[in-house]
Amino acid sequence: MKSLLITPEGLEKLKAELDHLWRVERPDTTQKVTWAASLGDRSENADYHYNKKRLREIDKRILYLRKCIDNLKVVNYSPFQEGKVMFGAWVEIENNKGLKKRLRIVGSEELIGSKDYISMDSPMAHALLKKEVGDEAIVNTATAQFVWRITKIEYQK
Repeated sequence: MKSLLITPEGLEKLKAELDHLWRVERPDTTQKVTWAASLGDRSENADYHYNKKRLREIDKRILYLRKCIDNLKVVNYSPFQEGKVMFGAWVEIENNKGLKKRLRIVGSEELIGSKDYISMDSPMAHALLKKEVGDEAIVNTATAQFVWRITKIEYQK
């Protein structure tokens, strides 16, 4: 089961997406459907069918976002997090081959469009949570085991 936690920034992004869909995309698409319907025969009207489909997608996403936003728990920064990897942390890690990565541990709803974010439900996050700078995190996947050393931990305050 995926977690229902989110960072304050993640919640703001979801609210902005909901606002954009409701105030911009839905009215625009509704207008296109109305225009396409006014042309008469709808059976072979590609504009009408495409925009009706798009309107259903928008409505489905709006419904999902409203439900999602109501159920998510925002995790704000707290000084007790300092020095340990916890939800919302930016973590710099390095493996024994010198490969470095910088990741942020977030809720699953924040992953889309953020290449440096990992879900707190992922094997990597599970291995990193509660560790400190200098600690090793052993990440077990279905095919291999990876060892990463934590070099830096930061929080957005």
